[in-house]
Amino acid sequence: MRLAIDASRVTVERVTGTERYAIRMIEEILRQNDTHAITLYFRSQPPRDLFPTEFIRRPDLLTRRVIPFPRAWTHVRFAAALAAERHDLVWVPAHTLPFLFPGKAAVTLHDLGYHHFPAAHPLDQRLYLDLTTRWSATRAAVVLADSHATAGDLIHFCSTRREKIHVVYPGVDALTIENTAAVREKYKLPDRYWLFIGTLQPRKNIARIVQAYQRWRDEHPLDRAALVLAGAEGWLFDPEWVEGVDGVILPGFVDDADKGALYAGAVGLVFPTLYEGFGFPVVEAMHCGTRPRWARSAVIPRSVLT
Repeated sequence: MRLAIDASRVTVERVTGTERYAIRMIEEILRQNDTHAITLYFRSQPPRDLFPTEFIRRPDLLTRRVIPFPRAWTHVRFAAALAAERHDLVWVPAHTLPFLFPGKAAVTLHDLGYHHFPAAHPLDQRLYLDLTTRWSATRAAVVLADSHATAGDLIHFCSTRREKIHVVYPGVDALTIENTAAVREKYKLPDRYWLFIGTLQPRKNIARIVQAYQRWRDEHPLDRAALVLAGAEGWLFDPEWVEGVDGVILPGFVDDADKGALYAGAVGLVFPTLYEGFGFPVVEAMHCGTRPRWARSAVIPRSVLT
């Protein structure tokens, strides 16, 4: 079989959950494949250490193609390459299949959060997300979903046939949990802190997290544990969420190499988000041993988070 894979997401500067999923899935496919001819399509030149030959089971079956294009790469440049080369199967690991291409397709749809929180997306982005998600769910012969929640959303909002949806839970990378002191110093964190990791946007419930933290501080005046909101500011981030609240720290985007130490050094993970397709930070925190300390720590009142 001749397989085409959209590898456009694996060369972005800042890797988040979707990009990491694409990287790890492609790595594992290349590590196991000994039968199929695979072509990876990149939008920009990949780093030399991305998918190194020594970890590929059959390098002779792999072709890498860089096809740069300024805009609408998926629907114009990628689609043209697929039409010219006519693979047996196309797999896109992040939502959007081209509008026109030959042959069968598989697609991974991570979440349909824009249906639950439409105001958290600009109108043009929301319309595009809805159009491409519906198209991808209809056009693909196989739809991979990260969770049963996403599978249910696909059935409810897109009328996707249940029999072609396959729930495949993602995993997490092995995170380094040493050098917690050095990581605290790098991000200027105190010895004790509660931790949230994720894009700072409305559906992550940031305002209520801060309100709950303020209430917890009022009820535990001798405990000066900080609240660390680690992540880039997203669409509709409101500075008033944290304004005037003592102890809140915003370190910005956190390097992957530091995440394990941040989890391991935290009093606990704070993650009462309003919607997740999967929720990687919960699994990452458990992997780093955060969960036992969380269970023994003071509980943020549920009434503040609802």
